[in-house]
Amino acid sequence: MAIVLSTPDVDGLGEAVAVLREWQEDGAAMQLHPGDLGWYWRFGAEATAAAVRTWRGDGRLLAVGLLDGPTLLRMTTAPDVRGDEELGRRLVTDLSTPERGVLPAERVCVEAPMDALLQDLLLDADWHPDEPWTPLRRDLTEPVEDPGVRIEVVGPERARARADVQRASFGGSTFTADRWRAMAAGLPYADARCLLAYDAHGEAVATVTVWSAGPGKPGVLEPMGVHHDHRGRGYGKAITLAAAVTLRELGSSSALVSTPTSNVGAVATYASAGFQPLGEVRDVCREGVGG
Repeated sequence: MAIVLSTPDVDGLGEAVAVLREWQEDGAAMQLHPGDLGWYWRFGAEATAAAVRTWRGDGRLLAVGLLDGPTLLRMTTAPDVRGDEELGRRLVTDLSTPERGVLPAERVCVEAPMDALLQDLLLDADWHPDEPWTPLRRDLTEPVEDPGVRIEVVGPERARARADVQRASFGGSTFTADRWRAMAAGLPYADARCLLAYDAHGEAVATVTVWSAGPGKPGVLEPMGVHHDHRGRGYGKAITLAAAVTLRELGSSSALVSTPTSNVGAVATYASAGFQPLGEVRDVCREGVGG
């Protein structure tokens, strides 16, 4: 089949979000989620469109990728073509050839579902595994326990507080109230919520954004953070429980999150909130090419 690589315009983002929602399945390998595009939307719709790559064949989207920075492509495929050799080899060519406009000539990495043929084909093409990540999952069939702290859903009036906690949770974060507003205006945010946790003194101490893919589909936490002045007091567990409660209210079948395996504190926090570790996943990387 003829496979066409392209970068959508802003109007084309709706199709990419829609197929990503459709492709989410409980029990599937960890993969690109509509919430990943939603979180990137903080940079605006035009920037998000410019960071997306799509592969189309037989009249439909076969694969969607998001350039989460210039040297990392996070991608997935339609479930029924995950083992398709023609698509896999075309992807390897496009990802390995800087002139195709997907990844540059410097060292780059690709995140793809671990059950995709693409993983093996990239390794055969002299790419190599990167550091492991641990995905975790919580089933949402049963009610989730109360977080035990005050939780608020963030609206425009809480955007600044949401951004302040984000920056205090992640070194180097550039998140602002304006970026929250841009994210909240994006298509995926129709199925999302931002939450803030407060301590007994009314201080905002932790935050999370949760993204549903629709009823009966797995949702994701992206991102979750605890203010650096309030760590070690159980607020990470509390905001994670609140995230699970909210996703269940949105109709999600399960809640997913992923963190570097080396971040043992984060893995422990998610586990304390009832998330079960799944098999480790790894990006696949290649060193710089050309000269």
